Amino acid sequence: MTARIAIIGAGPSGLAQLRAFQSMQEKGEDIPELVCFEKQEDWGGLWNYTWRTGLDKNGEPVHCSMYRYLWSNGPKECLEFADYSFDEHFGKPIASYPPREVLWDYIKGRVEKAGVRKYIRFNTPVRHVEFSDESQLFTVTVHDHNTDNVYSEEFDYVICASGHFSTPNVPEFEGFSKFGGRILHAHDFRDALEFKDKTVLIIGSSYSAEDIGSQCYKYGAKRLINCYRTAPMGYKWPDNWDEKPNLIKVDTDKAYFQDGTSEQVDAIILCTGYLHHFPFMEESLRLKTDNRLWPLNLYKGVAWEANPKLFYLGMQDQWYTFNMFDAQAWYVRDLIVGKIPLPATTEEMTADSMAWRERELTLETAEEMYTYQGDYILELIEATDYPTFDVAGVNKTFLEWKHHKKENIMTFRDYSFRSLMTGSMSPAHHTPWIDALDDSLEAYLAESSEVPKVG
Repeated sequence: MTARIAIIGAGPSGLAQLRAFQSMQEKGEDIPELVCFEKQEDWGGLWNYTWRTGLDKNGEPVHCSMYRYLWSNGPKECLEFADYSFDEHFGKPIASYPPREVLWDYIKGRVEKAGVRKYIRFNTPVRHVEFSDESQLFTVTVHDHNTDNVYSEEFDYVICASGHFSTPNVPEFEGFSKFGGRILHAHDFRDALEFKDKTVLIIGSSYSAEDIGSQCYKYGAKRLINCYRTAPMGYKWPDNWDEKPNLIKVDTDKAYFQDGTSEQVDAIILCTGYLHHFPFMEESLRLKTDNRLWPLNLYKGVAWEANPKLFYLGMQDQWYTFNMFDAQAWYVRDLIVGKIPLPATTEEMTADSMAWRERELTLETAEEMYTYQGDYILELIEATDYPTFDVAGVNKTFLEWKHHKKENIMTFRDYSFRSLMTGSMSPAHHTPWIDALDDSLEAYLAESSEVPKVG
């Protein structure tokens, strides 16, 4: 009997899994029965933008954490699919830092070519997943909002690809209940124009903080204050952007910091990260971790050690993104179809995971971290037929990218890189990022007359 596989989520990880099986099928091999449950109306996960925040039209928590004017904060050359290049999709080389709409178009292009939409049940969030020791099957209960019908089906395997950047981590500070301005988490940030001519306090010191602050600066915020818990980001900020140690409290219109200073602020944006949140999983199947490079209990970062018929994709803190999801998806596929054997015991799986965790604990620099993740990806792709790509070249690109950011946080997106898949050089974007106010697909793809700025 053909095995049945449930895939939870049709974002980049879930779509990678569908593409992994389709690539096997196009070689003439039989594949299991695939059913992908997606709670949104369309595929793309976080890249599927919506103006909505809070709850969607079905009363479901809004998945999207994307905002208008978001551009890739890393070179596209570091996330390019090894089996579907940007050159193939767009018919020409494009600049190295695309906006969200361009990346979404690219993600869609590969799976449209692969013809995997037929496997996806849209508007169908998963309500519960449980496993029977007796039948050795999973029961997956879902809610089809198209028909307002709740139903259950049985599966041999479950692959959780719902991501971990959609449930915000929301701390509280003294005085929040009395603050007279707007308080929001990055998850609910949609349009930087909302903060034009305002003083904005950004709490946090990672990628969301630097990028949302940069967006607010670009679209006319009067002043930006960023506060950190452990260390400042330390970039070359514009004159109207200050960094301060952690927030202590706020009152109606003022924020008070650990260095004894205070500032009047109009709005507070919490760039305080996200939770790994899987309320639909029964307790024995639920991954519990903070955001780190090596979550425990996942053999090779994907197989649930206590029941390796369950898999999680994309649960790591991410330097690599799309190509890491691909590496994981191809590996999971080959575990399921028996091309790659699992260790004989849970203890062997756990020992392998602990070796990766122990190495993770030694990492100190960014270069060590993305090299570590590159090594992990290389181990996965060497075990499958996923096209081998230049992981060392990606690491080198990451290193140049970090240098450009340190040089000037407002100009790093103006640099160009060479594709590690096709060898083609990316052109310069026709407009410096700070002046490129139109982030549409059409505006981005307009021809450039600029000479590439190469690091």
